[in-house]
Amino acid sequence: MRVTAGADRGRKLRAPRGATTRPTGAKVRQAIFNILGPPPPQPVLDLFAGTGSLGIEALSRGAVAVDFVERDARVLGVLQRNLRELGFSGQARAIGSSVRSALQRMAGEGEGRVFGWVFVDPPYASGEVEPVLSMLAGGELLAEGAVIVVEHDRRHLPAEVFGTLVMTDRRFYGDTGVSFYRPRRGLA
Repeated sequence: MRVTAGADRGRKLRAPRGATTRPTGAKVRQAIFNILGPPPPQPVLDLFAGTGSLGIEALSRGAVAVDFVERDARVLGVLQRNLRELGFSGQARAIGSSVRSALQRMAGEGEGRVFGWVFVDPPYASGEVEPVLSMLAGGELLAEGAVIVVEHDRRHLPAEVFGTLVMTDRRFYGDTGVSFYRPRRGLA
């Protein structure tokens, strides 16, 4: 797996052995970033980060910073190695935690950190999409005009509305679906 564009285009990303992670493929990553356009001025949040392919792609394309959340310690180690080898350690925060715990902590920290893009790519059968979107709909962590990108199985479509979040686009790439959400307050 390689970075598809930006300053680190073509650089290889490491992945742990075995089938514990399912990195987003190059075709889907390119499509997501073509839809998103230039990075926002706020940090990016990569949930269920795995190898960090989405967040690293955002950094390569000019994102100011990325927070990665990954609960598997072995996978987190690979992610941290990818960040070091690509020179992104200073722009990244790798958080070893479940996504729900990390979101609760971030919302409760009161540091005012908000995110312009949020990537949500849990294991497809985990049932995590709905609870995570519900937590994000609280709004404490989303910048004005934020975009939440949810990767999911084509056969299990997330709802079009989650509280204050509204789906604005949905695309399919083989068996992979990608849904884009925005807070209502950020819609024109």
